[in-house]
Amino acid sequence: MLALLVATPVAAEVRIKDIAHFEGVRENHLIGYGLVVGLLGTGDKLTSSPFTRESIRGMLERLGVANLDGQALKTKNTAAVMVTAKLPPFARRGSPIDITVSSLGDATSLRGGTLLITPLTGADGEVYAVGQGPVAASGYRVDGNAASVVDGVPTIA
Repeated sequence: MLALLVATPVAAEVRIKDIAHFEGVRENHLIGYGLVVGLLGTGDKLTSSPFTRESIRGMLERLGVANLDGQALKTKNTAAVMVTAKLPPFARRGSPIDITVSSLGDATSLRGGTLLITPLTGADGEVYAVGQGPVAASGYRVDGNAASVVDGVPTIA
């Protein structure tokens, strides 16, 4: 009867790193809204993307170009974009991080564009990074009279 009461412990084969999480040691997801300019006619159509038109107007007013009406803003060289990034744990101030730029409107390609300065905020609303610079789109789209060819996603860079 004594043998039944004394049981040997069962060894669990679980690594601590598989079940433990350290407080504050994780990547942080960042998000921002910005404009990509310098597109060769592949940007948003401002009639169907009013947020792009208002963003351009607001940017130009902050830069001192005021009193623009909706008719004066007829550009297809700008696209409204969402910018996302993952800030790695222990990242230092000034460290470069990769960002993803995705078209928000009806732009057909972001190839050749430049992302204007875009603050990237965390879930707490604080700005943790800023994105700016040339956009490298990996996809392409070619249209012809009878057909079109798309490879990859030209509206995500």
